[in-house]
Amino acid sequence: MLRWRLLLGTLLIAALVGLCWLDARSGLPGAWLMPVALTAAVLATREVLDLAERAQLHPLRWTVYGGNVLAVLGSWLSMLGAVHGCAAGGVGVSLGLGAAVLLVFLGELFRYRQPGGNTANLAAGVFAVVYVGVMLSFAIQLRGYGLGALAAWIVVVKMGDTGAYFTGRLLGRHKLAPRISPGKTAEGAIGALAWSCFGAWLVIRVLGPWIGHNSPTGPWWGWLLFGLLVGTVGLLGDLAESLLKRDVGVKDSSTWLPGFGGVLDILDSLLLSAPVAWCCWTLGWLG
Repeated sequence: MLRWRLLLGTLLIAALVGLCWLDARSGLPGAWLMPVALTAAVLATREVLDLAERAQLHPLRWTVYGGNVLAVLGSWLSMLGAVHGCAAGGVGVSLGLGAAVLLVFLGELFRYRQPGGNTANLAAGVFAVVYVGVMLSFAIQLRGYGLGALAAWIVVVKMGDTGAYFTGRLLGRHKLAPRISPGKTAEGAIGALAWSCFGAWLVIRVLGPWIGHNSPTGPWWGWLLFGLLVGTVGLLGDLAESLLKRDVGVKDSSTWLPGFGGVLDILDSLLLSAPVAWCCWTLGWLG
């Protein structure tokens, strides 16, 4: 299983690198990456809704799918507006998210027949929009800072995942959150942060000029804080999805990616860390 996981992981990384290369040479930022974001949003939405159904929650599926697509598209239009100097570019994010939540509400309004369960279904639908659509919106905004910003976020989070896995296997003795994720250890968490910081240094300080980010102009400690913050929230994101799965008694969000589980199992640490990464770049800590 480990060999298959490494092989599939390598193929996914190679495909992502190729898409980033094509996107960097496109005249429209996100032209090649947006289809990937939309596909990820749809597949992750399906898995969140499947988990909700296991918890006896039944939000109207098409409204959640549509809401997350609107959120992602609104964020992309906002990013394009900002890149091209449009003062109202940021309005796209608010409009996209507002339209997404409104769509979920409208769906439940038209579906209403009798009291009982409607508020819970509405809450589950809005949660799915926030968890998938809102978090991915921040990831799309990172593209506005260049491919270097996007690469730094992904590398830091995934190196943290890798560090947690191997450090935990080699040195793990003390359980981190045994009721939520019995396999995670405190030693693995320390390894995750160490690898995340190394990934931040590698991408921001060393490889920056080759991946679309000029020499850093922010404070020298920016990369270190970025690695610590993004790595920590990435670890929490992994635990957050484990909480959802543990609550409904499943190991993986789906089974169509052997060795990984589902799309949500790949995105879990990325989703919650996206706003943190965006804040770090927006505050100028990384240039």
